[in-house]
Amino acid sequence: MQKIVVVGGGAGGLELATKLGRKLGRKKKAHITLIDRNTTHLWKPLLHEIAVGTMDEGNDAVSYRAHAYGNGYHFRIGSMIDIDRDKRQVVLAPVLDEEGVEFIPSTRIDYDYLVVALGSTSNDFGTEGVAEHCIFLDSARQAHRFRNKLLNRFLRIQRVPEEPDEVRTAIVGGGATGVELSAELHHAVKEFHHYGFDAITNEHLHVTLLEAGDRILPALPERISAAATRELTNIGVKVRTQTMVTSADPNGLHTKDGDVVEADLMVWAAGIKVPDFMADIGGLETNRINQLKVNEKLQTTRDEHIFAMGDCAEFVQEDGKRVPPRAQSAHQMADTCYDNLVASLNGKPLKTYHYHDHGSLISLANYSTVGSLMGNLTRGSLFIEGRMARLVYISLYRIHQVAVHGLIKTGLLMFAGRINRWLRPRLKLH
Repeated sequence: MQKIVVVGGGAGGLELATKLGRKLGRKKKAHITLIDRNTTHLWKPLLHEIAVGTMDEGNDAVSYRAHAYGNGYHFRIGSMIDIDRDKRQVVLAPVLDEEGVEFIPSTRIDYDYLVVALGSTSNDFGTEGVAEHCIFLDSARQAHRFRNKLLNRFLRIQRVPEEPDEVRTAIVGGGATGVELSAELHHAVKEFHHYGFDAITNEHLHVTLLEAGDRILPALPERISAAATRELTNIGVKVRTQTMVTSADPNGLHTKDGDVVEADLMVWAAGIKVPDFMADIGGLETNRINQLKVNEKLQTTRDEHIFAMGDCAEFVQEDGKRVPPRAQSAHQMADTCYDNLVASLNGKPLKTYHYHDHGSLISLANYSTVGSLMGNLTRGSLFIEGRMARLVYISLYRIHQVAVHGLIKTGLLMFAGRINRWLRPRLKLH
């Protein structure tokens, strides 16, 4: 029986393992294994909501083991540290407990076909002090860290009124993560006011969004950038463009112009990279941010038995542009990888991957949603904002849920979510 191993349980990796498990695993046509260092899956675009407590990840997290059992694949917890291409094995690091004691030794997983879908982490570009003093909002653990610091700051203001009554938050990076977190913070403060933090209002929150370029959301059309800037300014976010951060210390951020942005909470969301251990892993070809270079079939350039997809893959389109690191890219790549793996097992020709940009949407919490749609209904792009844009934004997560759970279960999850809005607090406060 052929062995297919998927490393990385992010949006694309989990969708791929699910489809392969249902198609091949259940029918014993192939042995499907998903490897991830965590035990649960969270949709990464929602991390900013987890960070401020407006989303309870306990309701939306997917248990890999339970999901594997119900969808015909196997789950192994672990972190890949190497690929032995000669033996066709994935090498996993030893697993340590909370005290740092090894309880599972380094192991090797055999594969006939390997799919690397590790995703990405924050890139601090070696900026002095950032790793020590800033929070990288690229994982649930970092989101929890931010939320705990925010709660502690609010609690101190509530209980020690003689102290300075403000929460100064500086967010570096005017991309989607930085913009959405800025808006979500102001929305959360309004909710905190109802849960024993009655001394706290939005006047206590000072959010500064720093972007080195000429405008925020530089990868999106200028009209979207302008609309997002206008909305953020209206709710009280201070947007500073053409501001490059050169270092960080416990008291704030230092800019190239010599200014100091004082802050109690600092978030770095200025770029991404693939983990450093991926550089030239297994002798495969990688780029400067450690992405695996792939061909038009999503196979790595030096090994046709190894595929890569999502943020950890560099796919150059015919026009010379690279596919952007977005959830829709991972979703589309998962579909192509699935088709090509099934074709490989059956000795049929592989399909060529084509990226289709369906537009971009930015959620500004309950204040607004802005973005553009692209497709057959519009020639070029259609700018949308407000309630319609919000509905489309939410639908992106629903599409992911349908891919993972199926239509019926997703409907039930939506119904349960409605009930939880009545049963549970609007904020996660622990």
